Amino acid sequence: MTDLKKRKKRRKKLLKSRLGSVVAAFLAFFVFSALLCGAFVFMCMMIFDMQIESGLDEELAKASYISKSYSSAADEQSAAALLDNSETAYVLCDKNGSIIRQRGDDTRKGKEVKYLFYSSSGADESGLSDEDLVKRYVLYICDDTESDILEIKDDEDSFELDYLNYAERLLTGMNGYGYNDDSEEGGIKDGYEDNAPPKIDDVELIRSNKAFVQIPVWAKLEIPDKGQTLYLRCLITSNTQDVAYLLGMVVFFGAVLILMFIALIVMVIRSIRNIRKMRSLVFTDIKIGCKNWQWFLFHAERIASKRRYAKQGFALVDLEFVGYRRFCACNSVDEGEVILRSVYDKLRRYVDKKELCAHNAEDSFALMIKYTDDSILKNRVDLILSVLGEVVGSSTLAFHAGIYILPAVENGGVFAKRKNVDIESCFNNACTACATLLENEGSGLAFYNEKLIEEQRWIDTVTKMQQSALDNEEFVVYYQPKYDPRTHELRGAEALIRWQSPQYGFITPYRFIPIFEKNGFITEIDHYMISHVARDQKRWLDEGQRCVPVSVNVSRAHFIESDLAEQIRDMVDKEGTPHQYIEIELTESAFFDDKKAMINTIMKLKGYGFAVSMDDFGSGYSSLNSLKDMPLDVLKLDAEFFRGEAADTERGEAVVSEAIKLAKSLNMRTVAEGVEVKEQVEFLASQGCDMIQGYYFAKPMPGDEYRERMIQGKNDGAEG
Repeated sequence: MTDLKKRKKRRKKLLKSRLGSVVAAFLAFFVFSALLCGAFVFMCMMIFDMQIESGLDEELAKASYISKSYSSAADEQSAAALLDNSETAYVLCDKNGSIIRQRGDDTRKGKEVKYLFYSSSGADESGLSDEDLVKRYVLYICDDTESDILEIKDDEDSFELDYLNYAERLLTGMNGYGYNDDSEEGGIKDGYEDNAPPKIDDVELIRSNKAFVQIPVWAKLEIPDKGQTLYLRCLITSNTQDVAYLLGMVVFFGAVLILMFIALIVMVIRSIRNIRKMRSLVFTDIKIGCKNWQWFLFHAERIASKRRYAKQGFALVDLEFVGYRRFCACNSVDEGEVILRSVYDKLRRYVDKKELCAHNAEDSFALMIKYTDDSILKNRVDLILSVLGEVVGSSTLAFHAGIYILPAVENGGVFAKRKNVDIESCFNNACTACATLLENEGSGLAFYNEKLIEEQRWIDTVTKMQQSALDNEEFVVYYQPKYDPRTHELRGAEALIRWQSPQYGFITPYRFIPIFEKNGFITEIDHYMISHVARDQKRWLDEGQRCVPVSVNVSRAHFIESDLAEQIRDMVDKEGTPHQYIEIELTESAFFDDKKAMINTIMKLKGYGFAVSMDDFGSGYSSLNSLKDMPLDVLKLDAEFFRGEAADTERGEAVVSEAIKLAKSLNMRTVAEGVEVKEQVEFLASQGCDMIQGYYFAKPMPGDEYRERMIQGKNDGAEG
């Protein structure tokens, strides 16, 4: 799996974890709510069933007692009196089913239903034997008014309760209507003595002897001793006490369920708030309190990949705050953060809602803005840069903008959805474009283009090849002679490096030296050059040639090493070359670093017998101050003194003349580089310049050709 896919997978996982937690919480909320409601309904149904079964069990116990008493009666007259005194409807049949005796209407209907009865009252209290405590009774549903509460199931020999109907009758009874338990026939009567609804301030709204609901059921009891069958009408009664118990249970369980429901809601809300806090923490730059790089990366990839933005081009802008670190060093980090916050606030005003702006690094911001064409985008970015310049209000602070275009993908007039957009790589290209402006003063912008792509590829190629090229000695030492302008005799040379690559051919130093200086490999090149020049000099001396000192450039990166002088000495000694034939050449910019360390190194080199020269004198702004402090042997005049228009040439000659005089007064030799015409040679000779290096006498050349120049010894010039 590629790094891009891995990164996107991690970001999607972050998104899913955020949304998934919220969705899961809501799903759990609704599922649990449904379960709570279902549990509440199921609980009510169970309570209703228990209520009916309890009432039925009580009525069947009474019916069983009446049947037992009737069976044990001494004679028919006392048995009949017993039935009549029971004050309930009954039907007595013989074994053929003919009615022997009857009290009340016979309202039996439907098929027989077998009901398992268990009496918990005990044999002693009910008068029943232990074997009668558990038995099956045959029941019939009545065709009375209230009989629709119980229904016989078609698929089995049982009945079921109509819960909604039963609940409705209970509520109706609670509102002031019910059945009178004292009614002989169990008919419907008003639940209150004065036939008026109860008052609100009545303590006893519904009296305990009033029944809310009475469900009639016929029980079939066999009288085996007499060969008869007794049908008794039983009334399943729900009175005030029963309803109070029922309501208590419902209220209790309902309260428990409501509390659980509220707890779930609180948990979901807290989870959502925690997720939002975590997301805000991950996507917020703590330093200045704005959106950070992770937020930008996350949303930029989402926007770039959406189908609805397929027609829209975007520009990724790396906005570098030039001079910010210097400002913080001179003032304070807190003041720097205040400026960053002001910059961000101003940026937000110039960025649309559907565009992105975030704090990328300590001194840079990341933008993703809409793109139509280069001119409009350039004008817009120029406006942003000018506005930000007004915000900071300092000539030492500026902004650089590197721009990378993410165009719309069009194929035959159809805009396709972008796939596998790597925002990190795209933004890195914008940073590369911005890096080309680092040497510029003031604000500016640069577009990332194919030239930059090729340059970056070349940098990567050189970086990958540099070590193997050094090991294989692909770097070649070239020499450019230095001649006396008066006698045209060879007085010295400068060692220059070239790269002869098997893959890319001859590579000029301008294509790789700047890269080595940036990545630090230049120190290895310096060692390579000193060793090879010392080796060549030793070989030529052994051949009996009249060698002259050869100057070798040493990068300023070396001067952080306290033992640099010892390193150079050891490398030259390893080749067996006398020190007077090696000259160490330093660029003027190196003198702006640690002056104390520089002076210490120069003194050591001179003590070991090496000559030390300053290259490119006049290209900087502190040359005279450097000459005052540095004990140098040779001064090289910059080639720019000898180029330009006539008027500039005259001014340059005046400066060169005074520089030569100054060097002589400090006991320093002078070398003029970049000399190309005879008039320049004659002028320098007249001013007492010691050596001339340039195309007038010779171009840089390989070692073998330089050896021939040493043999020749003198050059009449005019070769360039």
